[in-house]
Amino acid sequence: MTTSKRVQDRSEMKRIHDLEIATEKWKIVSKVLFLMEILKEEPEQVIPIRSLDQYRRQINLPKPHKISDFIQKSPKLFELYKDRKGVLWCGMTKEAEELVQEEERITEEYSEKAAEHVTRCLMMSVAKRLPLDKIAHFRRDFGLPIDFRKNWIYRYPEHFRVVKNEDDIEFLELVFWKPSWAITELEKKVIGVSEDHQPGLLSLAFPLKFPSNYKKVYRYAGKIDHFQRRSYLSPYADAHGLTAGSLEFDKRAVAVMHELLSFTIEKRLVTDHLTHFRRELVMPQKLMRLLLKHFGIFYVSERGKRFSVFLNEAYEGSDLIEKCPLVLWKEKVQTLIGYRGRKKKIETHHDFVEMEAEDLCGSESEEDNVHMQPKQEDTICGLEDSALSDESEMEIGDIYIQGY
Repeated sequence: MTTSKRVQDRSEMKRIHDLEIATEKWKIVSKVLFLMEILKEEPEQVIPIRSLDQYRRQINLPKPHKISDFIQKSPKLFELYKDRKGVLWCGMTKEAEELVQEEERITEEYSEKAAEHVTRCLMMSVAKRLPLDKIAHFRRDFGLPIDFRKNWIYRYPEHFRVVKNEDDIEFLELVFWKPSWAITELEKKVIGVSEDHQPGLLSLAFPLKFPSNYKKVYRYAGKIDHFQRRSYLSPYADAHGLTAGSLEFDKRAVAVMHELLSFTIEKRLVTDHLTHFRRELVMPQKLMRLLLKHFGIFYVSERGKRFSVFLNEAYEGSDLIEKCPLVLWKEKVQTLIGYRGRKKKIETHHDFVEMEAEDLCGSESEEDNVHMQPKQEDTICGLEDSALSDESEMEIGDIYIQGY
């Protein structure tokens, strides 16, 4: 695609501005959704501000940013209270509680589709099973409920079951191969669904979408055409015979990534989530290089510390073309974030003592600083059930683009 350069040093002309906007659009929403999930799990749906400090890394809110400042920027969703001992607490507003209940209803209605997508991931895997810890990274991307490990995975015994290996690691294992699910989303658009479909070689071209200045920047249309005409193995076919690094291997990997992104509710993923499945889904070790190479199919946004990859065809400008109910719900939450108004009086809650917001200004502690002060927030690109290592392969400083 280009001579060897660091990803973050790519020319602005090679970026898709609209998809960068889409990345920015959700970064604060992700933090808010994480806080709502924490509160939802609390018995009274309230928590001391001090207890939220342990989640700084998950919401990507480093010091000296104060959690209380961030919370009070969304008074339509969160409320702050002080008890008689001076301890500051956080809870959800009635509007936020209603949104939580709405999400539960929508997630339940989406459950069958989520089960299909998880099953199809198992069907694409070499051993027809995936570690539960890895599936947890896709939980919100696939629209799975927060308690999916405790309850949801046992609701579909006709599709999959939980097994343990000799090291006592839990896996989700395929129970039944459904032929009509062994057809890619791209095939569905072209040839439809077949009840007795047998996956094999495909010759379907991938939809391409380039930035408006594509012809001025990139000059390898012949290579793109050659790639598009080349046959490739279906993501659901047996890939044991493929040689790593071969043209056939790489094109199948593109098909696998295309299929995974098609399963997600926003048609995008944090790139290091994809790397967790390289071995199980038979994808190349240098996965980022392949994503960047096929920029007409995928777009990698380098906003923040972790990259996001988009399925280009699913977006028109910065908006998804087709939005599932969970995305529409997320947009509803977004409209209630970042409200700027008069400093809100901190009201009493049961035995909490009434206290004015302006009386809490001036101190460096979380309990004493709850005034509203706009700050530049850092990015978070997803909500996973377990935090990722800081030494992830997808750190910005470690990624380089190699020549085509």
